[in-house]
Amino acid sequence: MTPATSVRSAGTTFGPTGETVLVTGGAGFVGSHLAEALAEENDVRVLDDLSSGKRGNVPEATTLVEGDIRDPEAVREAMDGVDVVFHEAAMVSVERSVERPLRSHAVTGDGSLVVLDRARREDARVVLASSAAVYGHPDSVPVSESERKRPTSPYGIDKLTADLYARRFCDLYGLETVVLRYFNVYGPRQNPEYSAVVRVFLDQARQGDPITVEGDGTQTRDFVHVSDVVRANLRAATTDRTGEAFNVGTGESVTIRELAETVREVTDSDSDIVHTDPRPGDIDHSRADVSRAREALGYEPAVSLSEGLASLVGEITA
Repeated sequence: MTPATSVRSAGTTFGPTGETVLVTGGAGFVGSHLAEALAEENDVRVLDDLSSGKRGNVPEATTLVEGDIRDPEAVREAMDGVDVVFHEAAMVSVERSVERPLRSHAVTGDGSLVVLDRARREDARVVLASSAAVYGHPDSVPVSESERKRPTSPYGIDKLTADLYARRFCDLYGLETVVLRYFNVYGPRQNPEYSAVVRVFLDQARQGDPITVEGDGTQTRDFVHVSDVVRANLRAATTDRTGEAFNVGTGESVTIRELAETVREVTDSDSDIVHTDPRPGDIDHSRADVSRAREALGYEPAVSLSEGLASLVGEITA
């Protein structure tokens, strides 16, 4: 694996070129990195209501359309004449989806349906961001795309709803769709308010606070750097394998305790690692089977966890 770099500057030639592209949620974490990679060779629009994303994340070379994906008129305006849609907008917090299930469904479920319905009228390919949360507690690891879908939160249920709609729209209307099921994505610009364990551990280590591991730390996760997620999206935009879903991870996993120890090393921190009560309903083990994405998309994860963490430390301290 190689250090984290800009996808386009790394010399890659895959992905759309010379097209009009829409990134929903393009002011957010994954969406802003995707818009940045696409803007070098495409006319890129960003649709975002800025409820969780930041205006400063939107690349200057793109056009920002402020609007809500639940609003058909805003979506129509943003998607007019578009060739490819990268649908990243969603209610991104599992915890908030539990607190506000109606809003979670309205944004992630209903909003995705609005996007898909407009895309079929524009005949625009849709690359839709799904999640490993659709699997819930897997029977075994690594998790393949055929694993039973038993989501444990409104977030997972809503992602599965969008996932299913995208694939059925391909069958019913001939709309070119590709679904990408992200595992544990981390990297620069991750919103601290919704940040996953990587950013929490990094902040704790940098501040000299105890690194708090929920439970015994034997839980495993597949942490994938955002630049690898962008690569998967660019490849999904041009693949012939439409109407399908693909896992996006590394195919490797580490325990949460090992993650805490690695964070302590890369930050040169003296923080203690302490264990707290386990989080109710937490999934024990997760690791992506990425063989289908390798075969169909030519996807190959390029950033190791230690390299990704080291580059993120530099970004945080800059």
